[in-house]
Amino acid sequence: MKTKNLITFVLAAYLPMIAIGAVQFFLRKGIEPGVLSMKAIISSGLTAIAMFIPLVAVVVTQFITKEPLFRNLGISFKINRWWVAGLLLIPVLALAIMGVSALMPGESWSPENEMVATAMKQMPGNLGAWGFIGITLLSGLLAGITINAVFAFGEEIGWRGYLVGLFKGQGFIKTSVITGAIWGLWHAPLIINGHNYPQHPAAGIFMMIAMCTLLTPILLYFRQKSGSVIVAAIMHGTFNGVVGLSNIFVLPFNDLLIGGTGLAGLLVLLGTDLVIFLYDRYVTKEHILTSII
Repeated sequence: MKTKNLITFVLAAYLPMIAIGAVQFFLRKGIEPGVLSMKAIISSGLTAIAMFIPLVAVVVTQFITKEPLFRNLGISFKINRWWVAGLLLIPVLALAIMGVSALMPGESWSPENEMVATAMKQMPGNLGAWGFIGITLLSGLLAGITINAVFAFGEEIGWRGYLVGLFKGQGFIKTSVITGAIWGLWHAPLIINGHNYPQHPAAGIFMMIAMCTLLTPILLYFRQKSGSVIVAAIMHGTFNGVVGLSNIFVLPFNDLLIGGTGLAGLLVLLGTDLVIFLYDRYVTKEHILTSII
């Protein structure tokens, strides 16, 4: 592992994120929940821009360390079955997370709540709750292979692209844990300002680290199996697009319990990691988990 490259990349990724967090901290004093204002628009825009920071960090690091730009990042457009499998897995995880969220203490399945009713009035026909869920999943899939994938690529080129290259020879599990923790902590400046965990921002930092650490083996496994970091970007983008279903259908909202970033999400991701482990060990002939990346 190239320690200098790792330190350079982490600094290049973290420092702009800290700056964005500082700006959002001062902006949020004038932002009222549910009210569209210029400060709210700027804050949301900074969050979107933040997703491209790892991409910029890769360029900066490769320039400083005199590496060939955009080399050894896992970029490949050769489509195979793992592209499709990765894309379809995410909606399944979203449904599982929604189901587990409804089982959390104090939470319940609430398909007829005011938020759902308001959204369904804007849609043609009488879809019902599951029709609404289906449209949301399809919309998330479409976004996952288009606009969301573009933004997610800005992150994935750093986490599952450059960092994986730096940890070459360290093994799948070690690479997953360390890069997942780096990815999770990177979100701290956004989290402390109420992103993802508006009710519990301090505890949310640790929850995000746990979530990213558990999600990383899934994204990295499909990245390795498909031979392309683009698959990780598509899965990441789709995850962002559909995982919010729990926040709509499960009430009351508790950011530490429900959704992909809550306890329900952690349990589903942990279970998925276990399934991948069993598949890799007993089904496939190409063992990724025990290989040296």
